Amino acid sequence: MAKIKVMVIDDSALVRKLMTELLNSDREIEVIAQAPDPVFALEKLKKLTPDVITLDIEMPRMDGITFLGKLMSETPIPVVICSSLAETGAKTTMEAIKNGAVEIITKPKMGVKGFLKESAIEIIDAVKAASRSRVRKKSKPLEIQKKNTADVIIPQSNKAMSETTEKIIAIGASTGGTQALRDVLSRMPSVSPGVLIVQHMPEKFTSAFAQHLNELSEMDVAEAKKGDRLTPGKVLIAPGGQHMLLKRNGAFYHVDIIDGPLVSRHRPSVDVLFRSVARFAGRNAVGCLMTGMGDDGAQGLLEMKNAGAQTFAQDEASSVVFGMPKEAWKKGATDTLVSLNTIPQTLLNACAGKRIAST
Repeated sequence: MAKIKVMVIDDSALVRKLMTELLNSDREIEVIAQAPDPVFALEKLKKLTPDVITLDIEMPRMDGITFLGKLMSETPIPVVICSSLAETGAKTTMEAIKNGAVEIITKPKMGVKGFLKESAIEIIDAVKAASRSRVRKKSKPLEIQKKNTADVIIPQSNKAMSETTEKIIAIGASTGGTQALRDVLSRMPSVSPGVLIVQHMPEKFTSAFAQHLNELSEMDVAEAKKGDRLTPGKVLIAPGGQHMLLKRNGAFYHVDIIDGPLVSRHRPSVDVLFRSVARFAGRNAVGCLMTGMGDDGAQGLLEMKNAGAQTFAQDEASSVVFGMPKEAWKKGATDTLVSLNTIPQTLLNACAGKRIAST
């Protein structure tokens, strides 16, 4: 089996060294080149063709956004943005996502307890996901932690709370989800039922992502905070680095934000959200699992279905990576796969009580 060939672009020699060591620790990945800035990278790309590029944003001679635009318009290669935790950097990273980057990771840091091991998991998974993604030309030995299940955060239950008149929507996404969620939320009316979203994304970046979505959606989009009410017309995005759970007090829904271990190799985890939705919303909910690598969300979607919720997943043709939806389909968590452009109306129809047609 051929290894995934990676080029690392970063102006920090230490970051390049650490990234190379992390990636090479996985037997499926090989770093074939490093570059201190995009100008050097463009020269190397004349002779090399990596499967994935990891790219810093702020660099000398040519910034990462300019390089990304040039790359995606000429010879598209999956790009993983490797950025800092700074809020200002997060806003710039949103530009990279709009320009075709498929994943975001935070730069690995030495000397922070637990950070390096989790960095290895996130970086390796992001590169593998990117290598399987479909990018299109733009017209303009580190030990990996075992994969936890949602049991470490919330115990499984066969009972859901009784039905109310208020419907909610729960969505999970990973690789390719930032673009897909833009497409979905930009077409949801302001009167839509409340929406909860887990998009696999590092700490700090979810705030900028929520602000970006809020600018293009008629709904009110925000990064979730502990105790936030979920009401019609409201979209809450799980904060990076923390799990989001749905809770219910009488007829009113609110969210809880908690720390905890990685679940299904992620924090926030879709499985954690979906399990809480199964318990506290049951048949009041509609669940949708979108593009992404791995299986996070598949078990949770099955629990939602078993609790009476309508469930569906994005189809292969419109997914950047048909991993998470495929696993849900294989588990029987949904009988329906739908294209990206039909997801908004499918969500609204399901909330209105119309059954989703089986694929």
